Amino acid sequence: MNTPPLRSEYQQAIELLTQNGEYRVIEKYRKPEFYHQNQDNITPKRGIFLDVESTGGDYKQDKIIELGMAVFEYAPDGRIFSIVEEFCEFQDPHMPIPEFITKLTGITDEMVQGQAINIEKVKQLIQSADIIISHNADFDRKFVEAFLPSLPLKPWGCSLKDIHWKSEEVESAKQEYLAYKFGFYYEGHRAISDCLAGIHILTKTLPVSKELAFTQLLTNARKNSFKLWATRCPFEQKDLLKARGYRWHADGHAKYKAWAIDLTDETLLKQEIDFLWNQVYGKKTKEPVDVFNAYSRYSMLSPSPQKQELDLIEHIYEELSDTN
Repeated sequence: MNTPPLRSEYQQAIELLTQNGEYRVIEKYRKPEFYHQNQDNITPKRGIFLDVESTGGDYKQDKIIELGMAVFEYAPDGRIFSIVEEFCEFQDPHMPIPEFITKLTGITDEMVQGQAINIEKVKQLIQSADIIISHNADFDRKFVEAFLPSLPLKPWGCSLKDIHWKSEEVESAKQEYLAYKFGFYYEGHRAISDCLAGIHILTKTLPVSKELAFTQLLTNARKNSFKLWATRCPFEQKDLLKARGYRWHADGHAKYKAWAIDLTDETLLKQEIDFLWNQVYGKKTKEPVDVFNAYSRYSMLSPSPQKQELDLIEHIYEELSDTN
C-alpha cells in the first residue's frame, strides 16, 4: 500500500522546481482557520463576499439560480481576521437553464428544481454586514436587488473595479487569473467557491502599492465616483467620444439618450469636462453629472441626488469656469 508523501516532502519538491526560476507551483485553495489574529481585541467589522449564478447576464429578464455569501470579520484598516459563516442555496428560476450556463457552472435543471433561497436568512445576514463585496458588483448587486427589492441598504464594494489592478501591473482582473497570480487555484463558477476565493484574494498584498487588496478596496469604495453625460454632443464627434471611453445610452432605463463616461474620481471629472468644453463643444456648458457613493454605486436604482452632491458639482463647474 502506497502512503502519500508528507507535506514537508511536497515542500521540498516545490522548492526544487522553483529554485531555478523555470517553474511556478500554485496551491489548491484551502480555507484557513484565520488570516490575521485580532491581537488588539478591537471590535471587528463584518463583511460579506457575495456571488450570484444566473441564467444569463440581464438582470431585467434572467433569473438567479444560486446565491452564495461568505461572512468575514475585518479591521477598519483592511486586515481580514477570519471567515465566520457560509451561505449557499439554489433557486428554481422556473425556466430552463441555458446549456452554456450549465457548462460554465455545472448547475442543471434537476439541481434547482423546487429549490428556493431562504430570503429571511439572506436579509438577516445582509442586515448584520458593514459592507457587501462582489467581484463584479455591477452584475451581482443588480441581480440581488431585482430578486429582493426590500433588501437592507448597505454600502457595496467591488473587487473588480475598486482595486486598480492595471496600476498594480496585473494584466487581467478576472478572478481566476488573480488567484493564479497570487499562487492558488480553485474550482470557479460556483457561488460559494467564488466567494471564498474572492476573500482569499482580498487578503493578499498588492504587487506595486504593497498595501492589502482589501485596504485599497475600502479606500476606493469610500470615494465618490461620477457619470458625466454628453447630452449636447454633435453627431460628427461620436467617434472621438467612443475612442475616449464614452458609451451610448439609449434604452428605456437610461436617464438620457446620450453619450456618457464613468469616472472614478473628481480629478478625472474635471479633466473630462475640460475636454468636452475645449475639444467637443468649443464652449463652456454645464452637462449633467451623476454622483455615486458606496450606497448607490452599482445599483439598479436611481436615488435622488443629495444636496451635498449637487453643491459639489456646482463647485466643480464654478472652479473650472474661473480657470478656463
